[in-house]
Amino acid sequence: MATLAKGGRTNTLGFILRLLGGLPFLFVGFRLYGVDEMGKFAAAFVVVEIFALICALGEKRGLAQRLTEGIQDEEDTPANLVFDAMLVSLVFSGLACLLLIAFPVIIFPSGVSSPFDMWMIAAIPAFALTEILLAAQAYKYDIATTVRARALVEPWVKSILVAALFFVPALSSGGIALAFIGAIYAAFFTALWSFLRTYGLPKSWRPRPRYLAKMTSRAFPLIGADVIERGTRLLDVFLLGQFTSSGTVGIYWFAKEVVSLPQKLKTSFEPILAPVITKNLKTGNMEAIAAQVRQVGFWIIALQFGIALTLAIPGEGVMGLGGPAIVGGTGALAILLAAEVIASMAVVSESVLVYIARKRNLAISVVVITLQGALTVGFILLAQHLGYPEGFQAAGAAAALFVSLGAASFIKAAVLKTLLKAPVSNLRWALVWAAAPAVIVGFLFTRYTPEWVELLIGGPAIMATYMWVIWKRGFDEADKVLFRKKVVPDEAPESLVP
Repeated sequence: MATLAKGGRTNTLGFILRLLGGLPFLFVGFRLYGVDEMGKFAAAFVVVEIFALICALGEKRGLAQRLTEGIQDEEDTPANLVFDAMLVSLVFSGLACLLLIAFPVIIFPSGVSSPFDMWMIAAIPAFALTEILLAAQAYKYDIATTVRARALVEPWVKSILVAALFFVPALSSGGIALAFIGAIYAAFFTALWSFLRTYGLPKSWRPRPRYLAKMTSRAFPLIGADVIERGTRLLDVFLLGQFTSSGTVGIYWFAKEVVSLPQKLKTSFEPILAPVITKNLKTGNMEAIAAQVRQVGFWIIALQFGIALTLAIPGEGVMGLGGPAIVGGTGALAILLAAEVIASMAVVSESVLVYIARKRNLAISVVVITLQGALTVGFILLAQHLGYPEGFQAAGAAAALFVSLGAASFIKAAVLKTLLKAPVSNLRWALVWAAAPAVIVGFLFTRYTPEWVELLIGGPAIMATYMWVIWKRGFDEADKVLFRKKVVPDEAPESLVP
């Protein structure tokens, strides 16, 4: 549990840094460029990310396996193996760029506002290659490069450029797109610099068509898993872009970006949870795995619930930071926050199912994302038919995500419970006891104080009240490990893993 706690703390820090760096881009972008322009960017961004995930060939996990398998011949140096992946990724990226250039309606369903907008397509190869380079660094236990590239360089370059370019007349019309491209390439070169220092340049490397074809065929299941996993968080934005105005997409995307911190908390434990689970699988200790799922699941949902209350209760004030036109998305914000809380069980369950029931897990994921797509389109069209405004259409997409993630959590937890023959639920009554006083505090601030007090003082007060109660009433000694840097003697590393 100490190992899990340490890994969760380290990775969560990176996500918090990324959030802090990205918030200026969000607020400055909406204030300077407007809802419609940010909506067009959001619709294009999700397409770029999905294509980049495909072009990364699932190497986030596949590269580690190939490097672990070792050297098969003299050409299989670690640097050469990474360059093999980069070559195939560039080929896929080139094809993806040509497709989007030929059919720009895929990426810009509402049209472009500037000739620079189409340049966003050029971010696909850099995005994909960065994923591969960071996977190579992670194999060497270098998490610092990921934090630098994704949590510091990328968000801050994007935030600085989007503000600076607005005041350059020749570039201001494409400021959002250019800031995004600049940030993606800055992250790429950051990752490349660390990679070259760690692995060096390839030696006697040359393309090997037969090996590259075999590598690509092995990558398809991983590509599918990555795209489905990330697709559940992007499909709603994509469908809104196809069926609604760019303004609706802008409102919804603002809410989704605000929700990004509790969403990322779930993945903070993945890098360290996997080796702990695989060790217990090797010894057949299913009860220990179930205990770890319950423990990590409660850590995640406890933190997510507190953040959700902090952001949802003063929701109108939070959304208003992006401008008056964004306030209509307050309902979508609340539903999205609830969706992330309910999704925590699915994510933790999946971290085990990918090892012991890979096909069943993938089948469930396919059904869930299909359900989400159908519900999203259905709710959007229903809101349009009834004549509801943009905020209700955005809330419909959020409701579809909530239902889908709730179904995924219930089904995957049930399957995992059956396979482990032990309970895996992360729900405890302490969540209710902690939420009740936090809601009361939030109500008093939203009812009796001005908006700036509600945000600056009320939000922290809600979180502090919640955390104090959950610490006193909900956390036992095992739970409190998450907040302690030193919980076991250094001389007994074998005690770190149950």
